[in-house]
Amino acid sequence: MNDPVALVLALVAGVALGAFFFGGLWWTVQRGVASDRPALWFFGSMLLRMSIAVAGLYFVSGGHWERSLICLVGLAIARVIVTRLCRQSGVGHAGPAGASSHAP
Repeated sequence: MNDPVALVLALVAGVALGAFFFGGLWWTVQRGVASDRPALWFFGSMLLRMSIAVAGLYFVSGGHWERSLICLVGLAIARVIVTRLCRQSGVGHAGPAGASSHAP
């Protein structure tokens, strides 16, 4: 495969893995805080998300450090995107003066 094509595909795969990872984290927080067993939600989600992210990174890299690095850049890009989308939807926004509504 052509090297620039492989790097672009690694970036796209990194963004997809990051969207899954951080989107899954957002979904887990939404479900976990309302659950009777939040530890089970958070631990199970962490295992699943980390397993898929690490396996995806391993397969995307194909033994090439350049692809691994570009895939990690894609993960970071997805983190920024998911964070901004969550802020725009009003999730996790602290109230006026930075005080959280659920803190004592």
